Amino acid sequence: MAKKGIEDARQVSMVMAKINEAAGAGGTVDMSQLLNSFVHDIVVRIVSGKFFLKEGQSKILGDLINDSSRLLGGFNLEEYFPALARVKVLKKAVCAKAEGVRNRWADLLDKVIDDRLANDKSKLDHTDTDFVDILLSLQLEYNLTRENLKALLMDVFFGATSSSSNTLEFTLAELMRRPHLLEKLQDEVRTIGPQGQEIVGEIDINNMTYLRATIKESLRLHPVAPLLAPHLAMDDCYIDGYMVPAGTRVIVNAWAIGRDSTSWGDAEDFIPERFVKGGNDVHVNFKGSDFQFLPFGAGRRMCPGINLATTNIELMLANLIYHFDWELPPGVKRKDIDMTEVFGLTVRRKEKLLLVPKIRI
Repeated sequence: MAKKGIEDARQVSMVMAKINEAAGAGGTVDMSQLLNSFVHDIVVRIVSGKFFLKEGQSKILGDLINDSSRLLGGFNLEEYFPALARVKVLKKAVCAKAEGVRNRWADLLDKVIDDRLANDKSKLDHTDTDFVDILLSLQLEYNLTRENLKALLMDVFFGATSSSSNTLEFTLAELMRRPHLLEKLQDEVRTIGPQGQEIVGEIDINNMTYLRATIKESLRLHPVAPLLAPHLAMDDCYIDGYMVPAGTRVIVNAWAIGRDSTSWGDAEDFIPERFVKGGNDVHVNFKGSDFQFLPFGAGRRMCPGINLATTNIELMLANLIYHFDWELPPGVKRKDIDMTEVFGLTVRRKEKLLLVPKIRI
């Protein structure tokens, strides 16, 4: 855990250095790309150590994640027009794409596993282990096949990368639309943040209640996984007068739940104050026990990466707010910030978030 904290701080420092360079030149920063790279680098280091530092491998992984999201979350005409299924042309095309993506994943993950097996782990101490090492160490105990290992790795890579960066981008965009909220967050972060230290750390964040409230509000309005993992009804049951037969596939709409006006006052507005002391929803959290707020799901199948995601989001947002003042590019008004979403297995903003950083004096 200590090593992970050091690596996270190092990655944050690298991002701050890039922004500082752009700020010194008076340039505009593509925050969408920068935040995605930050989360991507942290995840690949945790999962596979230094494998993806090799030339070209990191880009291959990023392309695979994007292609998988489009494929899994795309619009399937055959589901809405069953007559087309008889033609089978569309099915063949979709299956061909899916098979191509599957083969690319298999090829990449085989290289990840083979690279680790080729290393002599006896020469390394325990601090050098990563998720691949842990899986391999448990392979015999849990009778994991290579296909099992690749499936687990694909889930972790796919689930951990785009979700955190998209949440950070949505949060920054909402703050840029509301300067009074941005100023309020700056006051808290810069009051609690360590004076004279290069990086705001996890210990400092523990006392930043408004920072955490801002992130919770962003997750409420913009859950990056709008539809939770499908479930099957085990028995016949009645819900609000509707009979749900056993075996029915149930899909929970977390996006609609977070905007339900019967659970949330001013449901369509971005109001972090609802989650701070004195707010109506101060005790509501995203751990899965408050069913009006389920950005990570609930129960045994809720997102296993919740702690990793929230830590990275809090750490990066705190440092962005602490070190820099933020402006929109010349000619862009706050009302011009487009919050249109692009649907996939995960949701992201349609337009890139371009901001002008100013070094804090």
